[in-house]
Amino acid sequence: MSAAGGRFAAADLGASSGRVVVGSLTPDRRVELGMVHRFPNQPARMEDGLHWDVAGLFEQVLEGLHRAGPVDSVAVDSWAVDHGLVGTTGGGTRGLLHPPFHYRDDRCQRGVERVHAKIGPAELYRINGLQHLPFTTCFQLAAEAPGWLEAADRMLLVPDLLASWLCGVEVTERTNASTTGLLDPLTRGWNLDLMRRLGLPTGLLAPLVDPGTRLGSLLPAVAERVGYSSEVVAVASHDTASAVAAVPAVSYRFAYISCGTWGLVGLELHRPVITEDARLAGFTNEGGLGGTTRFLHNVMGLWLITECLRAWGAADDLEGLLAEAGRLPVPVGLVDVDDDRFLAPNDAGRGTMPDRLDDWCRDHALPVPTSRAGTVRLVVESLAAAFADAVRRAAALAGHEVEVVHLVGGGAQNGLLCQLTADRVGLPVVAGPVEATALGNLLVQARVAGLLGDDPAELRAVVARSTVTHRYLPSKGRR
Repeated sequence: MSAAGGRFAAADLGASSGRVVVGSLTPDRRVELGMVHRFPNQPARMEDGLHWDVAGLFEQVLEGLHRAGPVDSVAVDSWAVDHGLVGTTGGGTRGLLHPPFHYRDDRCQRGVERVHAKIGPAELYRINGLQHLPFTTCFQLAAEAPGWLEAADRMLLVPDLLASWLCGVEVTERTNASTTGLLDPLTRGWNLDLMRRLGLPTGLLAPLVDPGTRLGSLLPAVAERVGYSSEVVAVASHDTASAVAAVPAVSYRFAYISCGTWGLVGLELHRPVITEDARLAGFTNEGGLGGTTRFLHNVMGLWLITECLRAWGAADDLEGLLAEAGRLPVPVGLVDVDDDRFLAPNDAGRGTMPDRLDDWCRDHALPVPTSRAGTVRLVVESLAAAFADAVRRAAALAGHEVEVVHLVGGGAQNGLLCQLTADRVGLPVVAGPVEATALGNLLVQARVAGLLGDDPAELRAVVARSTVTHRYLPSKGRR
């Protein structure tokens, strides 16, 4: 096995932006990253609801691969649960039948009602082990318009859909499949009996593959567009699974927070925790690299700040607002960042995010922030409290000792959030890497190329050598 070499491209698609990152392994076993293309990911509001512009995203991925130049392999990761229905189009060709719906679309609630009419929440948790989120794929499929599922012969999650456009192979990668509510968390296979009970066509499900599976070469038209031929591989295509794989932990006694639009807070375990206590606490069991379980709770994340900045027209003011917010006193009370009222975007007819935060304070007899910095402090303090609570609950539910919290993703750049989280959880918080998802994606590709072994500790040691992290210690008297 070679100790260095290879050149790999990660198409890393987030809920608000995407990027194509190139990486290679150096002789001293570090990953050198290069950002070759970054682009926004804006949902499209159509007559029937909120959708993703996946065709536009694919064009941006192709542009990024063109800018990257020749690479040994390519892999796609993205957010979870959303999917495209593939079949024979009106023109008689095979393709995407409709633009994929956005998980923040209002239709999801009717899917919840239809599923729970057949299988109650407690039984459903015993079957799939997933935290109740109204946009889980099984609920979305149950909410599809009449005739849509019958017209399709495949349901492909977003990264699998784009990978199929790259190489022509239709599969579902297992870590992302684990977010659909249709995977058995013990056997890690599709639960066809659940599909039948919900009245969903089992033929929609594509064959499952594990991270590290070679899918095939770029299609001729794609190779011509980007300027070279390359291999397409499956990685841990759920972005959180790739991010957790790139946590630079040195022992098993850690918790993680993958913080971006969402804050995914939890533990890496060898087996799922499917108990009534875990269900009531809102914890989910999703697949991780190497057959691990990501036992975690979904917290709303930086979405609240992003939408506040968008409402204020102050996207470039975050650094100054955080500095000002850090000088303010601890808020009298905190908001519940997981409240459903904060799920919708500003333009969904439910008021702007700052207005909804003010309303929450009024409804709960708390002081309403009197400045933008005050709102930011309230949100960041509330996020830190939610993160700390999720770490403690996860440890208690799993009987797992935690000595350190690793915070990766974009939130690692938010020093105030990292410090407040350390204060509230009473443990050191190690911030970084920011590009954890891209790193996890690229390192699995390096494994496929034979440059790294299968030991997760080896992969994490490479991450640690490749990343500058910052350690935040809890302040006395803040827990």
